[in-house]
Amino acid sequence: MALLRPFRALRPSRDHAVRVAAPPYDVVNAREARELARDNPDSYLHISRPEIDLPEGVDEHADSVYAKGAENLADFERRGVLRADGEPHLYVYAQRMGDHRQVGIVACASVAEYNADAIKKHEKTRQDKEDDRTRHIDVLGAHDEPVFLTYRAVAAIDEAVGAVTADTPEYDLTTPDGVEHRLWVASPAAGHGIQDLFRGVPALYVADGHHRSAAASRVHALRRGRAGEHDAFLAVVFPHDQMQILAYNRLVRDARRRSAAEIESALRAVLDLGPAERPAPPGPLSFGVYLGGRWWTARVRRGSFDERHPVASLDCSLLQEQVLAPVFAIADPRRDKNIDFVGGIRGARELERRVKEEGWDVAFHLFPTRIEQLLAVSDAGLLMPPKSTWFEPKLRSGLFVHRF
Repeated sequence: MALLRPFRALRPSRDHAVRVAAPPYDVVNAREARELARDNPDSYLHISRPEIDLPEGVDEHADSVYAKGAENLADFERRGVLRADGEPHLYVYAQRMGDHRQVGIVACASVAEYNADAIKKHEKTRQDKEDDRTRHIDVLGAHDEPVFLTYRAVAAIDEAVGAVTADTPEYDLTTPDGVEHRLWVASPAAGHGIQDLFRGVPALYVADGHHRSAAASRVHALRRGRAGEHDAFLAVVFPHDQMQILAYNRLVRDARRRSAAEIESALRAVLDLGPAERPAPPGPLSFGVYLGGRWWTARVRRGSFDERHPVASLDCSLLQEQVLAPVFAIADPRRDKNIDFVGGIRGARELERRVKEEGWDVAFHLFPTRIEQLLAVSDAGLLMPPKSTWFEPKLRSGLFVHRF
């Protein structure tokens, strides 16, 4: 059973929406956030990245930063930039990025279901990031950015959502990255119907937002016995067959300082390496490799791994187990300074640029993890390696907030 709860969204007016909408807090750094919010006092980055309103160089985890976020949220409400709906609703949120379109339900998901693993996870959280989101949410008194959930698609839910989107949207805007965003407020009758249909969905899955959902659980525990809707967290729930996962690529610096020819020889010992027609790998079980100023295609050898194991058969696992650990001695990619991760949205040229300009020795272009693999790993109660998925388009922040 998947429990989705309507809520009174704190959200901008139609006129304010395009100025408020901002990228998620974790896809921009403080410098980028300052630039994006420059000359725009209504940018949601003032709430999600409040350090931009404090002197440069401030510790992003200082008490003053969290307090500034709460102050800015109160200011947005005082100025009428964000206003609470009079009644609880479910909302429908549609995004279009090029030819790709995804339509999800905006609702509050259950902390109890998250704690009971009825909302399944596939990624291990980092303690520092979980601590940061816990403090941010608790001091803010709000879930200010949604968790990205998915579920195995149900035709009846698609039909019910389609009926809501047949009406005129509340918001219809295009952000500077070219992504179209639309939001509908579901009527009470439509919302109840969608809630009933989700009660037949056996499980939800965290696609993106493991730290936010873990933090929501911790905030609920901290506030247990106190008034407020802290037993639920803000989410957008999309059917699995509308998910778009891009590659999550790797940059590697060789601690042994070998030449490109020596690295090539080491790679040939474990992979089948040949000239590439293009940077992206042709399919699963292969990698694009940028080395020595050119692109190669590396193929995993059959029989070198357990094809039936949901984690061991992932391309990111194969790269870690067959290349990063044995060839480059990168045992813990979460902490090793000789590896960095680049979202596939940035493209192969970004990999080339960073190798040339920053001194990385090799770049690996992966084939995207498939949503069916994510579901299989989650169903097995297992965890993926770090940085296994990059979902696009990203959910825009500031279009709906859950005050508790």
